[in-house]
Amino acid sequence: MARVRFARHAIRKKVDRLTGQAGSKIGIIAGSGAFPFEIASSIVRSGQDPFVVCLRGFAERDEALKDLRHAYADMLDPKRIIALLRENGVKRVVLGGGVARPGPMALLSIYTFFRNRDELRRIVSGGDDRILRGVIRLLEEHDFDVVGVDDVAVDLLAPEGLFGSVHAPETATADIELALSCLHDMGRFDLGQGVVVAGGRILAIEGPEGTDAMLERVRQIQKNRRVILESASAILVKAAKPGQDRRVDLPAIGPRTIRSAKAAGLAGIAVLAGEVVLIHRRLLKQDADRAGLFLLGVKPS
Repeated sequence: MARVRFARHAIRKKVDRLTGQAGSKIGIIAGSGAFPFEIASSIVRSGQDPFVVCLRGFAERDEALKDLRHAYADMLDPKRIIALLRENGVKRVVLGGGVARPGPMALLSIYTFFRNRDELRRIVSGGDDRILRGVIRLLEEHDFDVVGVDDVAVDLLAPEGLFGSVHAPETATADIELALSCLHDMGRFDLGQGVVVAGGRILAIEGPEGTDAMLERVRQIQKNRRVILESASAILVKAAKPGQDRRVDLPAIGPRTIRSAKAAGLAGIAVLAGEVVLIHRRLLKQDADRAGLFLLGVKPS
């Protein structure tokens, strides 16, 4: 099914380019964090004027908002969100930023926007990816084209090669290959998008708790001497899940990741080029250089 979704998305993008849809007004549904505003800035740099729907209680009052057309809406008020997008001539929508997963009773308040209650129950009982896919389906049913970051803000994705000043050790290549193999195998279990590896050994696998919590586990197992590393040799490796809908929850690293990686005693971070978002790229590189961590974009095998 994931491959079918990818095929449909690729076909839609080709049709958009042929019909001119790719130049249509872009809307951003903004959750928490800096990412939505980085998307907006990238779109502005491309010469377009995005419209931002800030989810109340999640989207921050970023300084960038003063230069952007925007409005606020409740996450559980899809009627207003859809109306705002239509009023502002939006045809394409990109999702950005985090949101806390609402409880089942809160979601039941919007069941009329779904085809039936059974569908809503499947969305509620699933993970965050399923909720986001439900949002995508809802927007598509109201004639919006939901696109990914790689469609509208490709400059936010990690490039290939070193993108900091610190070089990776020669021993990193084998560990990175091992980590990518592990991530590929984990994809069918819908687990996280990161692993920590050192000396041919997987130290930690990212779960629902996220990257920072995984790195804290790595710090703790070294502190408790469950794992003893002769030097800072561990590497965080991040990649999208195999078959992942790229419109949903692409992996990302940012300055906070650098702080967590440094605290965990890591040597650096490797990501799949074109698949991982770089948050605050300039600050990310600056902080990595100061921390003595390498940043490396690698090709998919």
